[in-house]
Amino acid sequence: MSITNNLLNIKSQLPNNVTLVAVSKTKPVADLMEAYHAGQRIFGENYVQELVEKYEALPKDVQWHFIGHLQSRKAKLIAPFVNLIHGVDSFKLLEEINKQAAKNNRVIDCLLQIFIAEEETKFGLNENELNEVLNSEEFKNLENIRIVGLMGMATFTDNKDQIKKEFQNLKTIFDKVRQLKTENCQLKTISMGMSGDYQLAIECGSTMVRIGSSIFGNRK
Repeated sequence: MSITNNLLNIKSQLPNNVTLVAVSKTKPVADLMEAYHAGQRIFGENYVQELVEKYEALPKDVQWHFIGHLQSRKAKLIAPFVNLIHGVDSFKLLEEINKQAAKNNRVIDCLLQIFIAEEETKFGLNENELNEVLNSEEFKNLENIRIVGLMGMATFTDNKDQIKKEFQNLKTIFDKVRQLKTENCQLKTISMGMSGDYQLAIECGSTMVRIGSSIFGNRK
């Protein structure tokens, strides 16, 4: 199937409250433009340099999500234009994003990454660390970032029961902290689910899915 057909097929399966992020890392601009012409406007990239190059190449009504592990020193490169940073997993990184957003006279939306998997290679805050960040005075003083939700990645496994348990864990944590509303924290998004497990993630409460290979085909 073509990228267009793949995209329309996936969109037809998504409830209205679920946002689709087309994960376009390593894919050529031509592939992104095919998805763009099929109506897709939100793209997710893992690598800062590649994101900057694609931002320059694509129409300016595209929303760019950075979904990789962001290094503090590279935040300045995407701060002028990024719409949402997914994997924020430390207060130090939040401070840097806030600093770079202020330099660009912007407020940048972020998702805090929660560690839900049984894999050491995954990043994220645990529930205690999340509460410490959100309840700290230092956090409340960050005026150029806004936490709009949480994200998490399940263990890479064929065990659907385990994946479901991890997704439900993230939803439970989200429900506990969502009532915390401050100027820079208004939780409405749960980003979980990728090509192999997005339907299960939606069943568990996901409102944003990150889908790459099911749209663009497997990476070489």
